[in-house]
Amino acid sequence: MRGYFGIGIDGVSKEGNMGNLIRTAHAFGASFAFAVKPAVVQHSGAAVTADFADTSKTHTQIPFYAYASADAVDVPQGCQLVGIEITDDAVDLPSFRHPTRAVYVLGSERKSLSAEMAARCDHIIKIPTKFSLNVATAGAIVMYDRLRLLGGFAARPVMVGQDPIERDPHVHGGRFSRLERRARREAKE
Repeated sequence: MRGYFGIGIDGVSKEGNMGNLIRTAHAFGASFAFAVKPAVVQHSGAAVTADFADTSKTHTQIPFYAYASADAVDVPQGCQLVGIEITDDAVDLPSFRHPTRAVYVLGSERKSLSAEMAARCDHIIKIPTKFSLNVATAGAIVMYDRLRLLGGFAARPVMVGQDPIERDPHVHGGRFSRLERRARREAKE
């Protein structure tokens, strides 16, 4: 899959939720995870190891950043910040085209995205549910959707029971040599 992504929580207060999100992010191939103004200062892996049996030792596999404010979040150049929040003007996740390079950020357990974070976002998306989900669960759904759409999987069949519709294999161009091209051009002159 081309590109990369990171994911985090704005104002996280429960280490278990942060640990669960980080472990899930590792499983889905995230490049990093982060928290903004966390009540839990940093992710040590202790909650993940104790509460979720993290056999992959996620805290040693992907970087975790703690930021003091929304303005301090370091979004890589060319990357788009995607807020995940239930608002009237948010794009429904099934209708959203994920950027190849993205940083996803969720609101905390009891609050929405801060106004400062929402203002920084290039996109705001929502999961079309009847009510708010657990923050780590919401993050997992978004990461699954990203993988499903950008992962290069075969298309779903039209009817139940049919085989997936395989994509055409990528065709590489032929060998290219500037020296040979220049020699052919000079030979014609």
